[in-house]
Order: sequence, then C-alpha cells, then structure tokens
Amino acid sequence: MGHDPSAPATASDTRGTAAWAFVRALAHEASALAARGLPAAFMRDADGGLQPVAPGDARAAVAWQPGHGWVLPPAQGGEDEDARDARALAELYLPVCSATTAAPIVLGHMGQSLDGFIATHSGDSRYVTGDENMRHMHRLRALCDAVVVGAGTVAADDPKLTTRHVAGPNPLRVVIDPMARLSSQFHVFQDGDAPTLYVYARRYVSGAAPAPGQADVLAVGDGPHGPDLAEVIAALRGRGCARIFVEGGGVTVSAFLAAGLLDRVQVTVAPMFIGGGRPAFRLPAANLLADCARPGYRVFRMGGDMLFDCDLRATAAGDPGDEHIERVL
Repeated sequence: MGHDPSAPATASDTRGTAAWAFVRALAHEASALAARGLPAAFMRDADGGLQPVAPGDARAAVAWQPGHGWVLPPAQGGEDEDARDARALAELYLPVCSATTAAPIVLGHMGQSLDGFIATHSGDSRYVTGDENMRHMHRLRALCDAVVVGAGTVAADDPKLTTRHVAGPNPLRVVIDPMARLSSQFHVFQDGDAPTLYVYARRYVSGAAPAPGQADVLAVGDGPHGPDLAEVIAALRGRGCARIFVEGGGVTVSAFLAAGLLDRVQVTVAPMFIGGGRPAFRLPAANLLADCARPGYRVFRMGGDMLFDCDLRATAAGDPGDEHIERVL
C-alpha cells in the first residue's frame, strides 16, 4: 500500500499535469491507430495533446508502429523540463497505453518492503510505499478498463478503487470473493462512483449469490488453486476490457501470476524492513535457481521507492544499467 496523497498539490504535481495529459492521450488514441493499421507520428502540444506530423519528422515526440504500439524516439539534446517529464512518464506507461482489444494486457502490481512484506502480522499496511507510488496506482486505474482486487483487500482496506487523485475515468471495479462472504457495507458496493463486478466460485455457493449493494454478479468455475481466473479474464474481455489491472492484494496478484495470466508485473520496493508479516508473493517454490523465472525488466524511481516493471513475456537480457532508471513524477 502507498501513502494517500491528500495534501495540496505540490510543484511536482503541477509540473506533471501536461506529462500525464500526454500519457492519457496515448492511451486514448491507441485503438483508432491499431484499427487504421498505418504508422503515425505525433508531436506534443503545450497541454500534452497529440498533433500529427509526418513519420520521421524531427519534431515527433512519439510514433505508432502497427503490430507493436507506441515508440519513443531517441532523446534529443536540449529538451526542456516539460519534454523530459513527458518522456519519463510515457516511458513507464507505454506498454499499457499500447494495449488494445486486439493486443490486450493484464498487469499486476505489488508494493513491498525491502525484505518482501506488504504488511505486518497485524495487517497494518499503511503505508509501505510512498505518495508517488499511490499516484502511480491511480494512474494505472485511469489507464485501465478494469481493476481487480481480492476479498481480503476489500475487507482490510475498504478501498474505493477510483481515480480521485489523478485526472481520468474510473475503471470497472472487480472484486473476487470465492466463497461470497463479503457484505454490502463496503465502498465499492455502495458509492456508485463506478460499476462493480462481484465474482465468486460456484462450488462454494448453493444457488445464485445475491448481489451485494449495486454490484453485478459473476459466478465462475474452479481453477487449479481456486476460482477459474482465466474465466474471469475472458468475462472481462467480453465486456470490452483490453487493459486489466490486478491491484491486490498479495494472494490475488500471486494467483494470477501462478496461473500465467499476467503479461507484466510491477513490484515497487520501499526502503523499509518489516521483519515479518504478510509476504508479497506466494508462489510454488522452485528446487533450483535455474528453474526460476527471470523476466525482462526496467527500473523506475518513485520518490524513495524503486519500481521494477517486469515483462513476463520476455527473458532478462542482463543488467539494464543506471541509464534505464528514470524518475517518475
């Protein structure tokens, strides 16, 4: 969990407004560009919007490549602060912004301590990571069509799962509660700020589970270690969700990861030792290091935290080096 940035906007917040508008514009244009099937290039206007230019134009801040998605051209010398901010922010979110219904993405995220915990034994998780990572979570919600959490996260934190700290639309909120035990008292079922889908496993419920509050209900079958998460993804795809963000908690993100359903996973590591408590990941153990997954990754700095953005469809090619560490507003 991250610290809730409820204080007045800082200079960094204000400075990043146009950069965030640029990222949102990339996400918004992806589907139309994918349908067109042609390369395209754009310059960034003062407000962060996209202005078309000819492919190869030296003024281009970003290019669309059919079959690949968004690409940033090499950095130009003499960029001003706004341009550097826009590039750094876009670099992090390009894989999400490039996703479309034809090339969808499922992204997981975990915030943890240096020693691999997301909460103490008592369940205290406020706040392991800092303000910047909380803002990042809200940005991911704004860019994605659906945000997925488990029943434990709802019961412990009563999250709203909205984008109240950044500009952008609220996603579909998906709550996975295999045994249909949650009551209707929680924000996601009552506030009406965004639609909510309540998912449970048929085997644990006799008849149809009642909808908690204003939520829609989805019953799914059994998977290898609980509810059939592939069926959940298929149902969300059927609703037009090309970008799915699995936000938490640790059990839920681990389940999607173990099932091979994540395309990327982001791990934000905070400079903190908890010493024991709730582990971040709970995965089947490997006997040999040679059998362990070593995904390709990038590293970004978020305040005092470090975010590892792991591409689970690629294998690590080696140490990315300091030149790949970007500071994100």
